[in-house]
Amino acid sequence: MGKLGRNPYRTLSSLHTSLKVVHPTFKHLVSAPVNRAFSTTYSPHQRQPSNVGTVGMAEKDAVIGKQASEPLTIDGIKARRAKAGKLIAGTAAYSDSDMFKSPQAFDKPKAKRWDHLLSQESVAREACVLKQAAKHLKKPGLISLGGGLPSAENFPIDSLSMRVPAPPHFTGAEALEARVGKYDVLKNENGGVYDLSIAMNYGQSIGSAQLLRWVTEHTELVHRDIPYADWRCALTIGSTGALEQALRMFCDRARGDSVLTEEYSFSTALETAHPLGIKVFGVRMDEQGLLPESMDEILSTWDEKARGARKPTVLYTVPSGQNPTGATQGAQRRRDIYAVCQKHDVFIFEDEPYYFLQMQPYTGPDAPDVPPPATVEEFLGGLIPSLLTMDVDGRVMRMDSFSKVVVPGSRVGWITASEQVVERYIRHAECCSQGPSGISQILMYKLVDETWGHEGYLQWLMHLRLEYTRRRNTILAACERYLPRDLVSWVPPAAGMFLWLKVDHTKHPQAATKSILDIEEDMFKSCIDKGVLAIRGSWFRAERDVPPRELFFRTTFAAASEDDMARAIERFGAAVRESFGSG
Repeated sequence: MGKLGRNPYRTLSSLHTSLKVVHPTFKHLVSAPVNRAFSTTYSPHQRQPSNVGTVGMAEKDAVIGKQASEPLTIDGIKARRAKAGKLIAGTAAYSDSDMFKSPQAFDKPKAKRWDHLLSQESVAREACVLKQAAKHLKKPGLISLGGGLPSAENFPIDSLSMRVPAPPHFTGAEALEARVGKYDVLKNENGGVYDLSIAMNYGQSIGSAQLLRWVTEHTELVHRDIPYADWRCALTIGSTGALEQALRMFCDRARGDSVLTEEYSFSTALETAHPLGIKVFGVRMDEQGLLPESMDEILSTWDEKARGARKPTVLYTVPSGQNPTGATQGAQRRRDIYAVCQKHDVFIFEDEPYYFLQMQPYTGPDAPDVPPPATVEEFLGGLIPSLLTMDVDGRVMRMDSFSKVVVPGSRVGWITASEQVVERYIRHAECCSQGPSGISQILMYKLVDETWGHEGYLQWLMHLRLEYTRRRNTILAACERYLPRDLVSWVPPAAGMFLWLKVDHTKHPQAATKSILDIEEDMFKSCIDKGVLAIRGSWFRAERDVPPRELFFRTTFAAASEDDMARAIERFGAAVRESFGSG
């Protein structure tokens, strides 16, 4: 038996995982029954995916009992699960969010259709023929020689276990252990819902039914009362992969499509769009991020010939703790942005990796702290409403991720959008990523569903809220102490992990003869010489061919220790003074 992760357990960042493998010498001693959990009989009262027969590789699709009408609370979800009974989802079983949504979710109008915005590539995608052929597996007595799903008998990993911090305090002294074996479903062990024989085999591009159920329930808990009925979730390989697929679904190089985003935007998002031949145009910002009046003006006065692109039909935005600026859109700002998108028929990519890193209000270096939320309900009630909750048209694709709040290496996230949009997303994923890693999915499921549950996960987010609040306050205190306030200014971020430092380039002694980019480059080199890395703001410009109007640097308080943050800001301050000749 081999072991992984022997480092002493402290926190989730040192999560301890053990791996049991089957030694070749003893392979003949290992019992390897075929996982037939998916062939369990079910009653007419159990719920199947609404598009059964169009996709799937399993003998039967996922089934679960009818969802009862319960309040959209943690206790309500527990009651729904108890009444619905055990989720039955074997290898590659197909599922969708309709199986797991509350009944009240369906008592609303359907979303608008977006055929007129979809790209030629997206429209052309059809279901995989091999998966269509798998519908014949549902014929009783049929023996399949068609599917290329390997036998779990030949998977060399027999079991996994991991130690994780226990809610609500998440200290190393209080740990929980989660285990998963190869045939837990057959043996009804370790929860008996999801095991390695399922997770390590091929699956559906929408993701496993087990984790999809948790994601769907979580979506209803957080974004209560989504305004339209036919919303769904699909698992992703993280938000960057989801964005790449979304751009290809809604933007077409051949028809000259373009995208709007903040004037300073996530550099990887910009680098994703560029090779696809999609032009990106920046919208002015203030301390709350994207300015809706600037967006409206751009769209209302659009000159296709002068711009070299069609009028944008997509907005890509990071509303909370925006990367790189750290700006967070307030509730009314989000409503105003949504109204502009309705006016101009713009589809919205709502990228929210930092949504749950909304921090305590900053009160200043010497002021008393604002008391944090005392309960999960108070925490949820204090979050800024998402664009998804305002989406009466179904014009938002929301992208969520575990990367910033659990572990980046999981490469697991999810989208929430209308049924039409999710279906097109799945068609793309079938021929691209084929969905997230099964190992990642089962580890995340064991953590957020079986071990923590919804309440424990939300308590973890409350824990992170205080951790990031403390880190933000540390770097702000260092800025107050070490930076020349006549040259450098900042807005305390309300969410995320970035602090955006504005440097007044007009006071530079060579401002009349040097460009902003030249001054920025000199400062960047000086920072490196003094032993601090702060990222140049110009690297995040949406329109690289337009000269910048101001000078910025992006810093982060996500990882460095408190002492290192203070030293780094002191060095940055020294670089600023040296560049501006202020000693």
